[in-house]
Parts: sequence; C-alpha cells; structure tokens
Amino acid sequence: MKRICVFCGSSGGGDPVYVDAATALGKLLAERGIGLVYGGASVGLMGAVADGALAAGGEVIGVIPEHLKRVEIAHAGLSELVVTADMHERKAKMAEYADAFLALPGGAGTLEELAEVWTWAQLGLHGKPIGLLDVRGYYRPFQEFIDHMVTEKFLRPEHRDLVFVDEDPAALLDAFAKYEAPDIAKWQ
Repeated sequence: MKRICVFCGSSGGGDPVYVDAATALGKLLAERGIGLVYGGASVGLMGAVADGALAAGGEVIGVIPEHLKRVEIAHAGLSELVVTADMHERKAKMAEYADAFLALPGGAGTLEELAEVWTWAQLGLHGKPIGLLDVRGYYRPFQEFIDHMVTEKFLRPEHRDLVFVDEDPAALLDAFAKYEAPDIAKWQ
C-alpha cells in the first residue's frame, strides 16, 4: 500500500482528542512508509494529519479546489499540492492517488466523501479498503444507522462489511494490508 486517502474535518472538533488522533495517524502513516492524500488544508483535522505525517518525514499530497484555497487555507508545506477546478475533480484525484480510504471524524463533507467511495466499492468501481477511525466513539451512531439500513433491507450485509471500523489506527492499517476485495455484486 503506497498511499492512503484520509477524509476529515476542516474543523478540529470540540475535544482536543480529535486533533491528537489526526496528528498520530499522520505520524503512523509516515512511520509505515505510507503516503498521505488528503484535502490540502492547513486547518482543523486536515492540517493536523498533514502536520503529523510531515513531522515524521512522510509524503503528503494535498488536493484542494481553487475556490477553497483561501477558505480552508491551503497548506504551504506539502510534498505536493494539487489544485483542482471543483469538488468533483478533487474527489476523483484523491481516489486516483490512493490505495485505500480512511475517515477521521468530520462533518457533512467527510460523510459525503466516505459515502461516495463506499458506493463506488459497492458498485465494483474499485477494490480498495475503506475504514473509519472511531475516535472517542464518534462513528458509533453512524454504525447504528448502517445496521438500520441493513435491517430495513436498503443495504446488504456484505456491503456494510466493506467498511472497517476501529478505534486503533494501527489495527485499521493492518486490516488494510491484508485486504482482498470481495467478489460481490450489487444486484445479486
């Protein structure tokens, strides 16, 4: 695994544990020789994960749309900063660079990015692992909602299982390293 795309908030959240977890994840990626692909900002969890990786000598590729360069304050110290025309191109570039996807806590944008790559996996458009870093139980309510989707027959169990969830980033990276995309079809 060469690079992991990390989706996360441009906010730091309401508890310093989120920033600490993002920084630690960036450091862990660098220590394992895994490059970071992320949204390109210098603020919030995005800035923290990038700074953690950079401080540990890691490769960090930021991908940011032109209209967000000022709002999210594009990170000036990256290995590479890719500026895109819009959000659609941003997500496509991030997916192109990445061998896996990992979501830290975040808001609607993080959820939207996660949902899109999860949908792509469900449709067989990629076979890359996807994970949620469950910092302080952040994703527990989301997991309950996912189980509700399965119960109500809007999501198949094998599609739910495309997303790894753990509070330990090392465990997620270990699971990613062993991952083999299942041979599943959406409409079987």
